[in-house]
Amino acid sequence: MLVLYFFQDRLIFYRQPSGPPVAHPPGVVVEEVALSAADGTRLSGWLARNKAGRAPLVIYFGGNAEEVSSNIGLAERFGEWSLLALNYRGYGASEGTPGEAALFSDALDIFDFAARRPDVDPRRIIAMGRSLGSGVAVYLASRREVSAVILVSPYDSVLSIARSVYPFLPVRWMLKHPFDSLSRAPKITAPVLCLVAGDDRVIPRSHSQRLFQAWSGPKQWIDVPGADHDSVAGEPRYWEGIARFLRGS
Repeated sequence: MLVLYFFQDRLIFYRQPSGPPVAHPPGVVVEEVALSAADGTRLSGWLARNKAGRAPLVIYFGGNAEEVSSNIGLAERFGEWSLLALNYRGYGASEGTPGEAALFSDALDIFDFAARRPDVDPRRIIAMGRSLGSGVAVYLASRREVSAVILVSPYDSVLSIARSVYPFLPVRWMLKHPFDSLSRAPKITAPVLCLVAGDDRVIPRSHSQRLFQAWSGPKQWIDVPGADHDSVAGEPRYWEGIARFLRGS
């Protein structure tokens, strides 16, 4: 039990080093960006712009073992929308140590940074999160006026998942990073799109469904048959669903 308590950070946050050079898709302008978080920690990432001038923006929050640079190569799939992706603390070139409170605070700083940019339409900013990042996106949507939310393989809470994995342990008292999206969902009125793999063995479907059912705003659910937790973004149905949602946002 003590081992789980003291090593839970390593179980939740699989820090990743910087990836290979970022791809620059044809017609996409890619800019390296950095910002200082509220406590002075430097966060690094990229902004990919699909059109000149002011544009709507998707802010992407990755999974627990994801260095986000690979997503920039997919920026053209977001149509007119720009894509902003910064690595979590301790991931890639970002400084610091990851943790729930730090990631939540950083998400607010990232949104505020983006909303101030002259090339971003602050009325059309979408929070997008995958797996662990779904909890960060939900938190951001509960604290800032996002125009919509996209959640990939979302969960109700890390606490709920931990209870199902370790039913014999008092995880409620042990867990430092509960990522409780379920309690925030009823307060969020922004539209949400949930994309769930048909064979996800990391985030059980029931945990995604609980979050979806609790969401108070307009909601869409897309199953991606034949995909698992790691392969869902490789399926045409995944990108078709995102494209439709973006066109309506």
